[in-house]
Amino acid sequence: MPTAPHPQNTDELYQALQENQRRPYGRTRTVTAEELVDAAEQFEDPVPLVRALLELQEAYTYGSEPRKSPVVFARLLTLFDEQPDVFDERLRHMLFWRFKWVSNALRALPEIPLTSLRQWLTEMRDRYEKAGLGLQPYYGEAYQLAAHVGEDTTLAYELWAARTRTRLSDCEACEICRRARHHLTAGDDERALRAWEPVLAGQESCQEEPARSLSYALLPLLRTGRAERARELHLAGYRGCRRNPSMSSEVGRHLEFCALTGNEARGLELLAENRNLFDEVDSPLDQLDFLTGVEVLLQRVELLGHGELPAAGYAGRTWTAGGLRAEVRSRADDLAARFDARNTTTAHTDRRRDRLDRAPLLDTLELTLRTRSLDDVTPAVPAAPAAVGPAPAVPESLTELILRTRALDEQGHPDARACWARLRTLVAARDYTHPDDPAVGPVARLRADLLAEEANRAHEQDRFTDAAALNEEAAALYDDAGAPGDAALTRAGLLLANAEILAEGADGPEAKATALTDAHASMVRTHEETPGLTPHQEARLLRLRATALALRLQTTRSQEHVAAVFAEADLLRAFAARHDIAGQISGAHLLRATTYAISGDLPAAVTEADALLDRLTAHGPAWHLPRTLGLRGRIRLVLQDAQAAYTDLAEGLRLAADWPADAVGTTRLHADLAEACMHLGRPEEALRHLTRAAELDLRHGNRTDAYCTYSNAAQLSLDLGRVEDCIALLDSLLAEPDVAAGELDDRLVAQLRLTRARALHTGEDLKAATAEFVALAAESAGWDDDRGSHAVIAAETAVLLAESGEFARAREAADQALAAHAEDPRYEHLSNSLRELARLQAQQQGADGLPDALAVLADAGRIADEARAAGYEAHGRSLDTALAYEHGRVNAFAGAYEDALAALDKALTLLGEPGRDDDRAGEWAECVRLAGVVEGLYLERPAPALTRLDAAVVRLTALGHTEETEALTSLAARLRDEE
Repeated sequence: MPTAPHPQNTDELYQALQENQRRPYGRTRTVTAEELVDAAEQFEDPVPLVRALLELQEAYTYGSEPRKSPVVFARLLTLFDEQPDVFDERLRHMLFWRFKWVSNALRALPEIPLTSLRQWLTEMRDRYEKAGLGLQPYYGEAYQLAAHVGEDTTLAYELWAARTRTRLSDCEACEICRRARHHLTAGDDERALRAWEPVLAGQESCQEEPARSLSYALLPLLRTGRAERARELHLAGYRGCRRNPSMSSEVGRHLEFCALTGNEARGLELLAENRNLFDEVDSPLDQLDFLTGVEVLLQRVELLGHGELPAAGYAGRTWTAGGLRAEVRSRADDLAARFDARNTTTAHTDRRRDRLDRAPLLDTLELTLRTRSLDDVTPAVPAAPAAVGPAPAVPESLTELILRTRALDEQGHPDARACWARLRTLVAARDYTHPDDPAVGPVARLRADLLAEEANRAHEQDRFTDAAALNEEAAALYDDAGAPGDAALTRAGLLLANAEILAEGADGPEAKATALTDAHASMVRTHEETPGLTPHQEARLLRLRATALALRLQTTRSQEHVAAVFAEADLLRAFAARHDIAGQISGAHLLRATTYAISGDLPAAVTEADALLDRLTAHGPAWHLPRTLGLRGRIRLVLQDAQAAYTDLAEGLRLAADWPADAVGTTRLHADLAEACMHLGRPEEALRHLTRAAELDLRHGNRTDAYCTYSNAAQLSLDLGRVEDCIALLDSLLAEPDVAAGELDDRLVAQLRLTRARALHTGEDLKAATAEFVALAAESAGWDDDRGSHAVIAAETAVLLAESGEFARAREAADQALAAHAEDPRYEHLSNSLRELARLQAQQQGADGLPDALAVLADAGRIADEARAAGYEAHGRSLDTALAYEHGRVNAFAGAYEDALAALDKALTLLGEPGRDDDRAGEWAECVRLAGVVEGLYLERPAPALTRLDAAVVRLTALGHTEETEALTSLAARLRDEE
């Protein structure tokens, strides 16, 4: 493990201690603290050793190593007894504060006798009395011991809670939690929640709060009917304790919460995210709490019949939920028994039993935007994507199954997919015996059928290379089986897949069009040269021919390619009508409607879709209704009739519920409904449809599409202010195995991480957000093909570093952004970030930061000049106006008031006075207000400031912008009062 350089003097030691204190708690911080204690012992001055020991005890305490914390404290206490003058007021305060840490550590160790715990409390009381300190902290520890042991806590609670707090009392948030838990133990949920409210509302906090209180409040919130509040606090609270060894108990309660609200799948996900806690938690008491929460979850998973699901557990072996539950139960029972033996009560065994005996409090509660059941959690990618929808009946007889599957496949029936999946499993078995039945044909034909079906699914998922290989193999097997018609179909599929592969690598639409034209010509030859085609085979060939031309039209959008598509579609429609092949008649109409839409004749496309819907309603097939309604809905969206589109898409989704989702386009219906909802101003509903679409894509193996859709959902949730939902969703996605293994496109992963970093920033977790931005900026520096994205990321990184007061690093990040911007301009984003960086520096450093802030604004000025020269128009106010306003703010923060006023006057000139329907009124009024503050208050020239303000109020009032006048009127009143 890397260690810090050995300090050679006390200054270096103190610097190393400060650097270590910035590290997260864990082995790296603890090992470094141990080394710094060794280094401190070389100095004659004992103060460095005291400080190093204090840091080491903190590392042990918050790194969940209670056995070591008291040993370090004993050294500190000895130093204090021997050299009390070494401890100044601050060090003395820290020493007496940590008596409580030792109490907590000793309680957590069942090998420490109860008499020793009581002796330690006596030691604490004696020390406090000798030092003239109030005893409220001592009584707080006495109460905690009584509660831990399981004694009657009535008197102990009153002796503690009724006393006046002292400087050494635990923080208000921690004491609130303790009082609330006392009421909770007494069975009074409402009183507990009332006591907790200041912490739950964010009014009181500390290092471990509100995360600790949030975990305890979850179940009482459910029991009192506040499920939505519990959901919110679960998301916020879990993020505050995940992977943290010193908060493993809290993680256990979040796992329990998942188990009791129908969220067992999320519980398993969180368990996997916290697998480190099985090995890194050295506190037996924390282990007991954590393992009990784990067991509640795994017990529920087993009861639901999913004991064979994989579960994350102790290192060194692979666990199932059932196997891990047995291991956890054994360890937790042993721990509870050890504590009860020490305490001479049954309190810990009883508490464990109470938790394990709880029935679910809700059947289901949507905790996150990504809601999954245990049925959706699989150990590996299945051979065939799981269908979502009613399960079709699959024949038991193998012969009947093969014949039924082929018949369904001829019809294009959605139930064929489940039958193919069943056949694939049977044929892959070692003991498979092929039926000796002429109606079934040889095994080579069946294997070819399975390959052809797999090829079709690969094509649907745009895995064209896989589709080509599978079709080629299937065609050879069909030849061996004496099935020339089926061989022709698979070769047509091969032609289409190869055309798609060529199109993907082609340079420009014309090259793509050529590949599809050639594929169509080859299909026509195959069609003409293959004798003995059945009507269904010939209809499928006609459909593939039309599809090739439709794809060509979609590629070129050229009117000269329209007629050819209609000709093929009409040929298909006529042939299918002659042979009464309903599915292909419908397919021909769908092609015609789509062709009208692509060619720009939207009314004709709607008319065609209307006619098809009438036909489908009368003659079927019913499973084509959802796709057809979806097509008409999309066309109506383009026609800007969002309400009609919503009606079609919602009806399509309702009908799609009767069929497997991947067979009727359910995913696309959800995605299109999301767009319709956004047009109708219903973003929350849009968010639900986006997440449903994404999860369906994941289930069906379309992982890149799924992550893209989820990325959009995450951004929408952030835009809606659902910060914790956004973070929880992205945490779940980034924990997916293919993401963790680096198998997903790195740019898509970076986009997910970028949205998460922005959400962390919005959620005021500046430290975590900055760390993620810094990491992304470093990674994106190597994106030579996308310098603009690096410019954006580096610019935002600079702002976050500035918020943390790290202006030197912020300047470095800004320089990286400027260099990347020079290669791939991002005018507005860079300008916004640079102005914000300058504002932060002037705001935090005042006059001392003014030169650097003005240098940053000079860079923003050059960007504004470049944008103007390039003819770039900003989406909001002009970059020049924004820059002038920022010059005003920066100079005002630095005390350069004359320069500030001049800059604000320039900004007002650039803005121009607002009009009646002008959305610039608010911005103009704010600029006037700030100019009034600078002129009237800072420069102490109230008369001209009042003239400015009064004129602005008159103007805005005349234009009907009365709301914008409120701040101006208030400032004017203040200036008049001060005259």
